[in-house]
Amino acid sequence: MMDILNNISESLKVISAYEAVGWITGIACVWLAAKQNVWTWPLGIVSTGLYVVVFYSVRLYADMGLNAFYFITSIYGWYIWLYGGKNHTGRKVGRVRKKEMLLLSVTGLIFTLGLGYFLENYTDADLSYTDSATTAVSLVGYWMMAKKQIENWVVWLVVDVVYVGVYAYKGLYLTSFLYFIYLILCIKAYADWKEELDEQQKEELAFKL
Repeated sequence: MMDILNNISESLKVISAYEAVGWITGIACVWLAAKQNVWTWPLGIVSTGLYVVVFYSVRLYADMGLNAFYFITSIYGWYIWLYGGKNHTGRKVGRVRKKEMLLLSVTGLIFTLGLGYFLENYTDADLSYTDSATTAVSLVGYWMMAKKQIENWVVWLVVDVVYVGVYAYKGLYLTSFLYFIYLILCIKAYADWKEELDEQQKEELAFKL
């Protein structure tokens, strides 16, 4: 019995360490994204890799899969920010088109219902549909951020509110606080990106005149 308790204690120490490092790199990642610094992507790879382990340990499988997706596809965002602009230059801030937003919304809804049903009926996952919905919305936010669309910060703001409650409920208080910090950073980032977008539009208008 003591051996089992000792193993559990050691496992919790490892998970707490992973969560702590993921917490620090996560904040740095969002801060750098707000500043449009391309180093947000390699730091994001570190943070999401650690959170794959953390979420697996608490049976939030959709969030685990989401972070695995982030880990793999951060390379795409890294490339787009460096070379996704005109003439293979750095990507500038833009807006999402209405058709793309509609497509992302419908895809997100289908993803939520499908994944939620699977997790609810075929796994021991907790909060199946909530976990699936936040995962779907996060995927939309990630796609927008990779393409430097300013609406990504609105999407993150909405989903982060839910995440604060979910992670507090699961006892991941450090991660819950992390997402509260993300809320503040989202507001700041939107304001900064909006200022740059307005400047870009003024320059384009002056060029046309």
